[in-house]
Amino acid sequence: MDTLELVFEIVFFTLAIPAFIADVLAGVSERARQIGRICTGLLMLLGGAAVNATSLAVGVDYADFADDAKFGWVTDAWRAVVPPHDVLLIGLLVVFEATVGVMILSGGRLAQVGLVGAIAFHVCLALFFSWFFTVYGLAMLLPLVMLLRAERRAAAAPAHSQRKEPAQVGT
Repeated sequence: MDTLELVFEIVFFTLAIPAFIADVLAGVSERARQIGRICTGLLMLLGGAAVNATSLAVGVDYADFADDAKFGWVTDAWRAVVPPHDVLLIGLLVVFEATVGVMILSGGRLAQVGLVGAIAFHVCLALFFSWFFTVYGLAMLLPLVMLLRAERRAAAAPAHSQRKEPAQVGT
């Protein structure tokens, strides 16, 4: 394992583990929701976009990335499309991951949209790539959905708390 790969793994797991735990607890704790949103946003921004941007900048060859895909057509399509256009396609991936990360970190409605993007991204990882990504993608799905649910409830909470209940008349 080279130094760059080790750094990537440290960044990834340093963010993925707290994101997983905090996302799961987001519905029962305001602090967990905030930590989950921060860790999940940083996971997409640093563990995704920054890792891929750095890999692209140092000339990492993406040709064999999908060799362990569960479906042969994914491997074939990847090898036919990505390596000849890796700067463009991995660049678009970096933009997507960074955008999703920033949206999640922004909070509010943007965080909710960003979380939908993160959920879709993890579904694709789980369906199409190696078994590691299948396990990781599936493991993150429920926590991401739980964080999205907590974000939606938090966004709706001020509207509910401002509503006044009608006065009860004794019966």
